[in-house]
Amino acid sequence: MYMVWVLYAVCHSNPYRGRPFFFIMIRRLRLASPTLVTLLVLQAITMLLMFGWYHHHHHPTSSSSSSSSSSTSSQGKVHVLLLSSWRSGSSFLGQVFSQHPSVFYLMEPAWHVWMTLRMSGARELRMAVRDTLRQVLKCDLSVMDSYMPPHPNVSQLFMWSHSRALCSAPACALTPRGAFSNETDCKKRCDARGLGGAEAACKSYSHVVLKEVRIFELESLYPLLHDPELDLRIVHLVRDPRAVWRSREQSAKALAQDSAVVLEQKMSEAKGAEAQYRVMQEVCRSHVRLHETALLKPPHFLRGRYKMVRFEDLVRDPLGQINGIYQFTGLDMTPRLQNWVYNITHGKGKGTKKEAFSITSRNAEDVSRAWRTSLPYEKVRRIQEVCKGAMSLLGYRAVNSDKEQRQLDIDVLSPREPYQFSWLPSKQTSKA
Repeated sequence: MYMVWVLYAVCHSNPYRGRPFFFIMIRRLRLASPTLVTLLVLQAITMLLMFGWYHHHHHPTSSSSSSSSSSTSSQGKVHVLLLSSWRSGSSFLGQVFSQHPSVFYLMEPAWHVWMTLRMSGARELRMAVRDTLRQVLKCDLSVMDSYMPPHPNVSQLFMWSHSRALCSAPACALTPRGAFSNETDCKKRCDARGLGGAEAACKSYSHVVLKEVRIFELESLYPLLHDPELDLRIVHLVRDPRAVWRSREQSAKALAQDSAVVLEQKMSEAKGAEAQYRVMQEVCRSHVRLHETALLKPPHFLRGRYKMVRFEDLVRDPLGQINGIYQFTGLDMTPRLQNWVYNITHGKGKGTKKEAFSITSRNAEDVSRAWRTSLPYEKVRRIQEVCKGAMSLLGYRAVNSDKEQRQLDIDVLSPREPYQFSWLPSKQTSKA
């Protein structure tokens, strides 16, 4: 009878709410023997624990149920898409992710889609690109079977040696996880048969980051943002179109096939200066579409998951900008990474190497404004015409003469407040 009363007091606390359980029970049992009191206390504790178990499993809290769809199914991973265009500094920013000890990084998985289905245009390939990215983000590399020969070597993945994770255990024992990888050594010693080691490596990291230059709008990515198995963040890197043009001229042969897909033409028809201006126009339009979708009335599921970064801001304040990017994607800066970032952005190189994807120690700010002294003004004027909207939206000022172009004390970068180009979650924002 006493136990029935005790359980009633525990489960339905009125009128004893806030009063200690043992105080209530002892008052009712003060005439009983010590042995009986002890026995009943033990029984009451057992029943209380059972009640707690029942309540937890049959009446879960709203917070635990809401997190189960995102964190449990994705096993706590954060997934990042680094979106950019060719020759915009994305290989450098990709390495900022790749060299982090918590990141599994791959460079442009959609390259395989475009090169395999290259007779199609960029618009026709959007869904194939999206589905490939979805599976790779989930560490399912079997999706590459459609675009690679049977039982491929790891070296058949596009630019695989740029991924530190593929040069580290469990993919390859060459590089300790906390160390920086060496691309040359990785090529010699880490070319494994099959993609099983790459999948195992992907599953062992807290962050999966894919760099991609073949996304021209955000709408095709909406299914990924809705996918409960993905915690997706989008980092959108842009660069001054005049600097992009200069770099594209130096890498014209390497970009010929991609240019043909962008223009939905044969390679023979996508050559020449006029074709390249049309490519630049499409690239600039894509940046406008991406940014306006995220900036002007974005869908609720995109808020807090998009951040735009200008390459010029990145090279002027590397550590500050990269700290912000790391914070946005849930990564921490380490002292070793700080030193690496400083060294890679403060070298003596001027960016004259012709390799399309080389990452070398250079003076990054000098590289970012090299177009001002190397491009003829007539080319600059034409680029400003075809990319006028993008330059205005993204904060790049036009120059109006050859003299103004070469006057380096004139800043062609408009200052922009962070809220203008990134959606960041607020502590006061309620859950959508």
